[in-house]
Amino acid sequence: MKHLLSTTDLSKDDALLLLDTAAQMAATQSREIKKLPTLRGRTVVNLFFEDSTRTRISFETAAKRLSADVINFSAKGSSVSKGESLKDTALTLHAMGADAVVVRHWASGAPYQLAHAGWLDAAVLNAGDGTHQHPTQALLDAFTIRRHLVGRRGGGDPDGVGADLAGLRVAIVGDVLHSRVARSNVALLRTLGADVTLVSPPTLVPVGVETWPCRTSYDLDATLADWQPDAVMMLRVQRERMSGGTGGAFFPSPLEYTRYYGLDARRLGLLPDHTIVMHPGPMNRGLEISAEAADSDRAVIVEQVANGVAVRMAALYLLLAGDHSAEGNDL
Repeated sequence: MKHLLSTTDLSKDDALLLLDTAAQMAATQSREIKKLPTLRGRTVVNLFFEDSTRTRISFETAAKRLSADVINFSAKGSSVSKGESLKDTALTLHAMGADAVVVRHWASGAPYQLAHAGWLDAAVLNAGDGTHQHPTQALLDAFTIRRHLVGRRGGGDPDGVGADLAGLRVAIVGDVLHSRVARSNVALLRTLGADVTLVSPPTLVPVGVETWPCRTSYDLDATLADWQPDAVMMLRVQRERMSGGTGGAFFPSPLEYTRYYGLDARRLGLLPDHTIVMHPGPMNRGLEISAEAADSDRAVIVEQVANGVAVRMAALYLLLAGDHSAEGNDL
């Protein structure tokens, strides 16, 4: 395992290995001493060209829990703001001896270029590139779904270790057009055997979505009431990627978006008792999700954040200290 760039690169065995390793990492985080010596002497660089709170802190926490040295690099206030190219930034990191580079970039494909251009000899982890991919977010989502719907309800291992998601139904709702989370989750959830339905306004559905391995619906009420999903994943409305930052080019008003595509108490009542509510964060409360839904007993949103640390620990471990018999492959 050399890089983690996209969920489309993951086989079912790859995905299960990451999830099962994350379960082992999560078990260590309930101990009094959470730190492991696994990556002592290794250097992990967080290279963020876009603003982030959850993902950057999660990767930093994961690396430090594995005893790696961590360098946080933000494009703002760095040489990048003075015009330095991605190539020259990568060459600098190579000269510093980085063992792994966690990169978030506004341009789709930037992590792939870092991994394959020959500029640095380090593992590259994609922490989100444009509207393309966010593989560790999809992995932590799958980990959360498996723990709740397979492990805790299946009568076997409480984390669902070794199990896939066959037979589970997941609805992904909202701004699919701008969402790397949606793209990553559709690919990974299908690889793990789940059925996926995207629910979105027609204006927020990507061109070519008919080639994705999922269903598409424009009717949230019908999907919740008739399809009866096991998990409902609400997507953030990414107004910063829309014309003028208001969403006006894609839907008439925030009120109308909420009326047709927001998750509220009434829509929670349409769901089976076991259905969980998810959100990648940060949430626009009152837009795609109400406070009642976000704070309900069904919501596992805070747990997703905690699970993100375990999943990223697993990814770093497998990249830097795991079995390298298949080294050279991108996972």
